Formats: sequence, structure tokens, C-alpha cells
Amino acid sequence: MNSQLKCCFELTDIDVETDAILQAMEELLSPERIGTTERFIVSHSLLGYKYQEMANISSYTTSYIKELGSQLWQDLSTAIGERITKKNLHLLLKQYNNKINQDYSVREQLSSEIKAQLSQLRGELLQFPNDALPLDSPCYVKHSLIEDQIYTELQQPGCLIRVKAPKHFGKTSLLHRLSSFATQQEYKSVYLNFQEADETIFTSLNQFLRWFCINITTQLVLPPDLNNYWDEDIGSKVSCRVYFEKYLFPQLDCPVVLLLDEVNRIFEHPNIALDFLPMLRSWHERAKNVQAWQKLRIVVAHETEIYVPLRLNQSPFNVGLPIALPPFTIAQVQELATCYGLDWHNNLGIENAMLLQAMVGGHPYLTHLAIYYLYLHKGEIALEQLLETAPTQSGIYRHHLQNYLVMLENEPDLKAAFEQVVMANESVQLNALTAYKLESLGLIQLKGDVACVSCELYRLYFQQQMFSLRNPSCALVKPNP
Repeated sequence: MNSQLKCCFELTDIDVETDAILQAMEELLSPERIGTTERFIVSHSLLGYKYQEMANISSYTTSYIKELGSQLWQDLSTAIGERITKKNLHLLLKQYNNKINQDYSVREQLSSEIKAQLSQLRGELLQFPNDALPLDSPCYVKHSLIEDQIYTELQQPGCLIRVKAPKHFGKTSLLHRLSSFATQQEYKSVYLNFQEADETIFTSLNQFLRWFCINITTQLVLPPDLNNYWDEDIGSKVSCRVYFEKYLFPQLDCPVVLLLDEVNRIFEHPNIALDFLPMLRSWHERAKNVQAWQKLRIVVAHETEIYVPLRLNQSPFNVGLPIALPPFTIAQVQELATCYGLDWHNNLGIENAMLLQAMVGGHPYLTHLAIYYLYLHKGEIALEQLLETAPTQSGIYRHHLQNYLVMLENEPDLKAAFEQVVMANESVQLNALTAYKLESLGLIQLKGDVACVSCELYRLYFQQQMFSLRNPSCALVKPNP
């Protein structure tokens, strides 16, 4: 069990004891002295966390947490008249409570403010699994070997890392953690999501690269100075390179990690992709010979293989470290269930994990949503009931599935191709562009040149919907756009 899950799993067991200690600390010092970060350090110290582990699940550096903790122990030592350290914090404060006859029920004495804070904390930690998971979420399931490999590679000068996964597979959550890791290493980090760019940005390479440079400059907290380095005579790609070499790099005294999310948006604009993607590769290769470019580490996240035709010696997708985020394993499904207080390590739990895996194929978002609903309605609904209605208009995935249905209705060619895959008893060969679009949506998996439905949930739902659309009189429930 990783440290984040450990935190969530043990939270209810230490709530009372932790708050007794925090309340005693407020009496020793003052309520204003014990802020949110101090509470975080104390509660995790009591759980046996090291400062490095605290940094790994927060947005703070190890040095900052250590400095804050050391000052807190010093202030408490002065107040109590005995030496307090991270290791004996629990014992000494408990002894102090006994000395001043504070042997009472902590639950009854908890102030409404602390209760509200605890309630808010649980709500934030176990929030509805819709967007990227916050850094402090205990429900983030780590791909340990993959992520450790990425962290190691990020420390290599001029590295290029390519992260590929379908929608809702955790790419953005991973990039946020890479940004946090970069901060811990005292690197600069810049996160760009290409879905945030206006469509007009993609009208020309010059427009796009200026947007690209201004966004990076702004996140580095530097004033943009494009006009002094941009020269139409040498072209926008060379101007962009010069801007990095002559303006950005000289002002950086540490490496910078460039996190590029939703790069597949660029695939849809060949006029941009045919120049921008080879430019990334040339930057990666430039780092082999030019020291300034060793400061730059690039992470590219995309949903599927590139379908824009590039020469082998120009593509950034055949160099660097390739990473494909896999579906959850049975063990990871159990780990996520544990986060929500569900015991899926006994025989019944293992069976539940296998049933859920069989329905959603280990899809992280679909897995998370099912476990969240079981947690929300604990004791009221069994997994079998949830899975029985899962591929229907009344199931927990109805909005997710209806979004796909509406999208396919607006894309007749795509719908026809996916219908062919859904209705087939074996894998189907599709043209490259259609396969790209369906794979990027997460609806199919490609095995070589052939496609199959990515999970049983999609097969059952779309078989029923496509049959109903062909035979309207047989449809029990029409889709609700």
C-alpha cells in the first residue's frame, strides 16, 4: 500500500488522537501558530511518514517541510520545557495532556470548526472522480515501475519522454505529479494543455509558435520579449529556437521541464504538426551537443499514435523514452477500493475486483467511478447490481456512454466503422485515420492493424443502442442527448 492510500486508510483510526494532540498544541502555543501545513506535518509524523514522503504527497519541497517541522518542534520544546522531536511528539504531548488532567472524550470536545475541517478534508480527498486528481488525493493509483522510470529519465539532460494513453486514463494526473517532482528537484516546470488554445492559434505556424513561447515565458514568470528575437526572414522555427537559446535559457539557473498535454490536438492540424513535431525532435537532439539545451526536458502526452506523415528522421515519436499507460491490474483495482475503505482483499473482494475488471477492462476512470458509487452507497447496493445496469440508460455510466453516442451520431463515418467493430465476432481492420480517432476516444484497442472494442461495457451498450436504432419499435429507452 502506498503512502497516500495508507493515509486515507488510517485516517479514521487516528482522527481522535491526532486532534487531541493538535488541540494540546494550540493551547501550548496558539491556534494561529498551528496552520494547515503544520497540521499536515503533525498528522503525518504521527503516522510515521518521513519528510521526503510528505513532500511526495504534497506540493511542498522536502527542505521546506523539514524546516517548518524543525521550527515547530523547537517552539513546542520551549513551551513544554522538554525536548520534543518528530519521533517523540506523540509520547510527550500525550504525557502533557495527562499532567494537566485533560483526560476527557476528545470527540465530545472537538470544536465545530475542527469537525468542519475534517468533513471538508474527507470531501476533498474522496471527491467525485471526474477531472485530474489533485496532488493530495489519496485515490491516485501509482504505476510504480513506470513512474519511477519517468522520474529517473527526467533527471537526464535534454531528455524526451512520450506518454501515450486514451482519454480518462490518467495522463494529466501523471503530468501534475511530474510537475511536483520537478519542483522537488528544484527545477522549473511549465504545463501546456493544447486543448486550451483557441482554434485561431492553429491558423499558421508563426501564430502557434508565438503563442507557445509566450505561454512558456509567462509560466516562468519572465516578461515576454518575442519581438526582439523574432525575425520573419529566418522563419518562425528558427526564431523560436533563438528565443529559447538567447532569451529564456540564459535567465534560468536550473533545468526546466516542459509538460505538453493533449498533443494529439496538434495532429488535427497537419500544417502545424509537420513543422512543430520535428522541431521538438531537433531540440532533443541538439541537447547532445549544445550545453544550453541540456536544461530542457520535454514530456509529450497524447492519446494515440500520430497519423500525420513524418519522415523517420524528423518524428519525435521514434526517439526518447516511450511510455504507454496501461489499464489497472486486479491489484490496482483492489488498491483503489482500499482507499475508499472497501475490503477487496478477501475472497469476495477478489471476486468483485475481477468482475469489475471484466466489465470495464481496467479503464481507470470507469473503475474509479464504480468504486466511488459503492463507497457512496455502502451497504445499499452490491457490485453485481451496479454492473447489471452499467450498460443501460439507468446505469452509473449513462452520461459517459451518452456522450459517446451523441458524438458518433454526429460522425456518420466514425459511427459506421465503430458499429462494424462492435457487431463483429473478431477483430476488424480499419483505415488509419478512423482507427486513430476511435482509439483516441478510448472506444477501441489496436493490435497491429486490427481493432477490437476496448471493454465489455462499450460492447454491450453500443450493441443494444445500434440494435434499437435499427429497430425503433424494440427500443425500451431512447438515448437522451
